[in-house]
Amino acid sequence: MPGDMVHHGFYYAYHNMTIQPGILDAVIRAMDLYGDINVMVTEHSMGGTMASFCRLDLVVNHEAQNVQVLTFGQPRIGNAVFASYYSDRMPNTTHITNGHDIVPHLPPYYSWFPQKTYHHFPREVWLSIMQQGMRLVTGNNITDHLVYYGVGLMAKTWGSCKIVMDVRLKEYGGKDVKGNLMLFRNPSASTLRLHSDSDAKSNFS
Repeated sequence: MPGDMVHHGFYYAYHNMTIQPGILDAVIRAMDLYGDINVMVTEHSMGGTMASFCRLDLVVNHEAQNVQVLTFGQPRIGNAVFASYYSDRMPNTTHITNGHDIVPHLPPYYSWFPQKTYHHFPREVWLSIMQQGMRLVTGNNITDHLVYYGVGLMAKTWGSCKIVMDVRLKEYGGKDVKGNLMLFRNPSASTLRLHSDSDAKSNFS
């Protein structure tokens, strides 16, 4: 879109993310199998920018319809033109800001360059305790960035990503030959065992 600009580093990170093709492929395969399903893309911090770009990618380049974004502590990623375009094309977007979390205030907003500076696209939900009816957001607290809804979002050690889910969902799940978690609408489908890459491809083709 003419005049829109996004943060080069965030844009480059999304398009060079090693898991990006797998995420898009998984969503596209799910839509091929189940039709126009509801998709929720969610992340925290810089991951929120990746989630926002992922939704844009799914809607603009892959014609997905029912995609929502919910992010926590997301930084700004584009100028006013981009924010307006994004909110028009992707209305079901919510970014949550906890108290005085510093990250949603980055990159900085410069009021004397309103069209050039970074903007958030709507809708923001601000988690805060009102004091004497005043709303003053200083955006200077890293602790507020690391805890949302009482859940610590900072890993204590490096490791692979794990999905924590209710034990009752196990009957709907399984793993393919590469160890990827697969969930099915029909519990009986989870008993499928894919023994080779060719079996996996034929199951989804």
